[in-house]
Amino acid sequence: MAKVAFLGLGVMGFPMAGHLKQKGGHDVTVYNRTAAKAEQWVAKYGGKSAKTPKEAAAGQDFVMVCVGNDNDLRDVMLGANGAYHGTPKGAVMVDHTTASAEIARELFAEAKRRGFDFIDAPVSGGQAGAENGVLTVMCGGDAAPFGRAEKVIAAYARACNLLGAPGSGQLAKMVNQICIAGLVQGLAEGLHFAKKAGLDVEKLIATISKGAAQSWQMENRYKTMVAGKFDFGFAVDWMRKDLGICLSEARRNGAHLPTIALIDQFYSEVQKMGGRRWDTSSLIALLER
Repeated sequence: MAKVAFLGLGVMGFPMAGHLKQKGGHDVTVYNRTAAKAEQWVAKYGGKSAKTPKEAAAGQDFVMVCVGNDNDLRDVMLGANGAYHGTPKGAVMVDHTTASAEIARELFAEAKRRGFDFIDAPVSGGQAGAENGVLTVMCGGDAAPFGRAEKVIAAYARACNLLGAPGSGQLAKMVNQICIAGLVQGLAEGLHFAKKAGLDVEKLIATISKGAAQSWQMENRYKTMVAGKFDFGFAVDWMRKDLGICLSEARRNGAHLPTIALIDQFYSEVQKMGGRRWDTSSLIALLER
């Protein structure tokens, strides 16, 4: 059992922190910007809540973080009552936020200066993966603290790998989102084409999902895409944030992402249709307007 703080109780963080308490058996202290959410978590799982990130991080072996973006992360880590002001020497900070590689490197360096470790560890698997404790975790940082953190992360992950130096976890998450966006657009166009061609979609998917076209998106999203139902899953707003990070990093490293730039604009159109909170599979809605 370890002493663990978890900062950020959104749709991902709330169940992840719950797994730390229930499955991992850890002593968990939570913090959330909206205090009522932290009180709700304590009522459901036990443990403790703290009024500030600094208070939550004090005396902990591990501090896990899952917030919205670079600005949120900088505030909860380095702000006036940020976690970095309370994290003890020798602790391991694990950041599950999908953010830039740049801020991961910045936070790694500042952690080293203060005498504790930092692992950037964005996740894939969505809300369902968090609730079921089967997330994929992509990590960047030093091997020794990763080895310590991996045992704690295991409470909500089915795969957790160290990809390289600080920032490597965030770079891996960018690759993950690039691949997903391309798959969803291809599936949207394929299903749209099938409907226009008069094919039986159920028979079609039963056939082509056994071949090279198979993907997680096909298996898990084709029914709702055909039905035009998108009120669930990973929101378009969040995907646009992630693709923006990908495109920004590509400008820095010289990578060419023409398809992603185009799909990002497609998602912009979905937002204009009122789909900011729709699942990312709502790309098909553009084709069927």
